[in-house]
Amino acid sequence: MQVAAGSLTPTSLAALEADVVLVVDDDPALAEGLSELLEEEGYIVATARDGRDALEQLHAGLRPSVILLDLMMPRMDGWDFRHEQMKDAELRDIPTIVISAAGFSSSSVKAQLGNIEFVSKPLDAQTLLDAVKRGCE
Repeated sequence: MQVAAGSLTPTSLAALEADVVLVVDDDPALAEGLSELLEEEGYIVATARDGRDALEQLHAGLRPSVILLDLMMPRMDGWDFRHEQMKDAELRDIPTIVISAAGFSSSSVKAQLGNIEFVSKPLDAQTLLDAVKRGCE
């Protein structure tokens, strides 16, 4: 089940919390594809078109089990989102998986963004699902 931005209430979030994945990516086709893949595996998916949209949803009460975060986006990119996430005591412990095609190495991204998982694009479905599963544990 995919949820629209702002459609989860704190009450419904409590029931869904363990299964929610927040996909933060500005590519609508990729976000839709990720949503379908995750939904087929039984996850509930919320989407955000950039880091600012994701922060707004998180500040409104969304508490996903894991965040899938693209790095290169307009308005607020994944780098800035992650820095804001790390400054917020309520958000910093949400597991984050960075997904990017920009040619960054896992070690350089981790050095700048902290304790994250890194999956490069093009995405391998099983690698991504394994990372999501680890994040939800």
